[in-house]
Amino acid sequence: MNYEHKVQREVADWEHKMFKPPGWMEKTSKTISNRINHFIPAKVQSVITTTIRSIVRTALFGAEYTPSRPVQSTLTLESADQEAKELFALYQKIAVAEGAGTGAGGIILGMVDFPALIAIKMKFLFELAHVYGYDTKHFSERVFILKIFQMTFSGVDNRARLLESVKHWHMEKEQWLSDAEHSRNMDWETFQIEYRDAIDFRKMLQMMPGIGAIAGAWANYTILEELRESAMNAYRLRRLHDDFEV
Repeated sequence: MNYEHKVQREVADWEHKMFKPPGWMEKTSKTISNRINHFIPAKVQSVITTTIRSIVRTALFGAEYTPSRPVQSTLTLESADQEAKELFALYQKIAVAEGAGTGAGGIILGMVDFPALIAIKMKFLFELAHVYGYDTKHFSERVFILKIFQMTFSGVDNRARLLESVKHWHMEKEQWLSDAEHSRNMDWETFQIEYRDAIDFRKMLQMMPGIGAIAGAWANYTILEELRESAMNAYRLRRLHDDFEV
């Protein structure tokens, strides 16, 4: 079995795993999130949505996350996978250290962790794009990064739609050559609710006295692992298609 065939099987297993019924963690997180959201004032919800919108718009339109790493257009898929794993190991260590540090500080620093963790994930995704040979100077590549982010932290129904978009990106990317429509069509409220549902339970434990540092490190470790799995397989899907076309 050559490496590409091995990757095809791993990607197929990942797709199947994505649509398994939610486990204990997902059900618990959703239940707790629903109860919390019921008591959060509308003004606070609005602030959270605005924060997420600001960070995501920076990723789409700004230069803050553009990596200095050159676009690795000559790497084989196997070499790209290996470099991606090394890159992930670095960012996971950063996220774990950040989660442990803010977790030790209780609720106040826990709130600081919210935008900081998104920034770490965005920086990882931008660098990962260059590892697999895709230039983040292009707006369509930034939209693809956002779709990976959403897919990782979405509910099952939305995840299915986003996966179809990822699998057919060679056609869909043509509509994202400019930023004219993206912001107007973005459902920011759904975006922030699904993201919070995916991480709330773990991040709540981070704010508990006595276990905050350990819980924060664990939360960020698992959250980054989920993102790595989705991101690597999304780019593998693209490389399998693009390399075959060449």
